[in-house]
Amino acid sequence: MMIRAQNVLNDEELPRLRSLLLAADWADGRITAGTQSAQVKQNRQLPETAAEIAEARAIVRKALARHAVFFSAALPADLYPPLFNRYAGGEHFGNHIDNSVRLLPDGSRNMRTDISCTLFLSEPEEYEGGELVIEDHFGDKRIKLPAGDMIIYPGTTLHRVEPVTRGERLACFTWVQSMVRDANQRSILFDMDVAIASLRQQQGDTEPVVSLTGAYHNLLRIWTEL
Repeated sequence: MMIRAQNVLNDEELPRLRSLLLAADWADGRITAGTQSAQVKQNRQLPETAAEIAEARAIVRKALARHAVFFSAALPADLYPPLFNRYAGGEHFGNHIDNSVRLLPDGSRNMRTDISCTLFLSEPEEYEGGELVIEDHFGDKRIKLPAGDMIIYPGTTLHRVEPVTRGERLACFTWVQSMVRDANQRSILFDMDVAIASLRQQQGDTEPVVSLTGAYHNLLRIWTEL
């Protein structure tokens, strides 16, 4: 299941985040790559030592914490500290699957990467190429969203970033360990949540809406891992 979360960043957060990133010193993107992905990764990444990284991460965390679609789709139990990358001059990231488990940057513990997230920070017209391509059984999905929008997709998917042939592509990426480990169960819960919200808006808290809401939470109780 791929979900688009629109307007994750507001009109103050997006320019502030971009200004932080454009002023920063960048490192080789392979600093966080696994053995296989390091062979196909050619981009730049904001290093842990960057002066700007704490504020940049705080902006993204605050935005995600208030975004209803992100919460409904991901049901986050844990969020990897957001990372930031930069592509230009033909830089790209070939086909790869994200590591299933990642050690947090401070070395304190591991987390499972159930869900991958890419938050676009450049407008589509600012660069050519650079599409996030996610492969599934129905063919490739080519994704290039407006700045401030995020795509949420299973960590199990094969994906790549096409070469950027003009301009520059800035993005934030992170992973979620979900309270609901199974992707099919998360998909059912997301569809239910969207339907309940629509019914509540149309009808108010009628008896059927309250009943459906109870069913949603009972499923969540059964499927949640904490």
